[in-house]
Amino acid sequence: MLNKFRYFLFPFSLVYGAVVGLRNKLFDKKILRSATFDFPLICIGNLSMGGTGKTPMVEYIIRILTNTFKVATLSRGYKRKTKGFIMASESTTAADIGDEPMQIHKKFPNITVCVAEERVIGIPRLLDEKPGTEVIILDDAFQHREIKAGLNILLTECNNLYSNDFLLPSGNLRDNKNSSKRADIIIVTKCDSNLTEGIKEKLIKELKPELYQEIYFTSIKYDLPQHLFTGEKIVLDYGCDVLLICGIANPRPIMKFLDTKVSSYEFLKFKDHHIFKVNDLKEIKDRFSKIKNEKKIILATEKDAVRLTKFEKELAHFPIYILPMSHYFLFDQETLFEKKIQRFISSFEKGEGFNN
Repeated sequence: MLNKFRYFLFPFSLVYGAVVGLRNKLFDKKILRSATFDFPLICIGNLSMGGTGKTPMVEYIIRILTNTFKVATLSRGYKRKTKGFIMASESTTAADIGDEPMQIHKKFPNITVCVAEERVIGIPRLLDEKPGTEVIILDDAFQHREIKAGLNILLTECNNLYSNDFLLPSGNLRDNKNSSKRADIIIVTKCDSNLTEGIKEKLIKELKPELYQEIYFTSIKYDLPQHLFTGEKIVLDYGCDVLLICGIANPRPIMKFLDTKVSSYEFLKFKDHHIFKVNDLKEIKDRFSKIKNEKKIILATEKDAVRLTKFEKELAHFPIYILPMSHYFLFDQETLFEKKIQRFISSFEKGEGFNN
């Protein structure tokens, strides 16, 4: 449903939709070409501007593959201060590769994490420098049709399905709804943990999947907060007050979580992918000092945390914690999903290619 302000932007959405539609048609007619690779490429993406949980889904797939395959990730490195192809190393910072790739690099130091504006150039560079790589996960690449991945996974948020949304700027979609047909797998994320079969079927009807598409449902799990610099873990309780630092597209799930865990919290919101500066650090300290409860902490999302580590000297003595977040599958679908991913990669080892 459009709010009043966005209603007036609807004519611009028609123009934007015409441009996006023309581009897609040029790819569909093969006037514009998509590069293909005889190599397992898994694409994770969405149709909206963000907030569907792409990075946690990349992490989920990394976890199920790293014991069996040599995994690499490739993204464009949104809001990084560098250009070209970069492979993460021990000295890499979020400014070099972007916050989400940095988050993955810190959590999975044994995999290859790369960024490149042009993935069609980045893939050969990655394979040239890491020839033992067995699978590449393309983060946020669904709408970038210069590459045709072997397995396309499309995420959509339970409370904001792409089927009920509008194109930018009146809505949040950056691609046409019909583009969902390119997905092999659709995952409805951020569902209520008690999602019923009835609501599940209703959601499927709203999405109207093609016969070849599989639909999965996930909810969010938050782990114990851990200190940004020491890694020490704590348990949240109702005696604790929290200053929540949040620079992500959709903070509603984390706010809902805190409602059930602590007596009160203050919310310090920043734009998605916000790059923290000295003035932001001062605001964080000022807001935290005004919380009267002696039992208090600063809590940040994982994505925000990688952009705050540069202030280690200034924040080292503060009780600042990260709240790790992950997906878990509902309706006992995790085994089916994991087998699908494993079968896709194994099909290349056997020289079969992948047949959905």
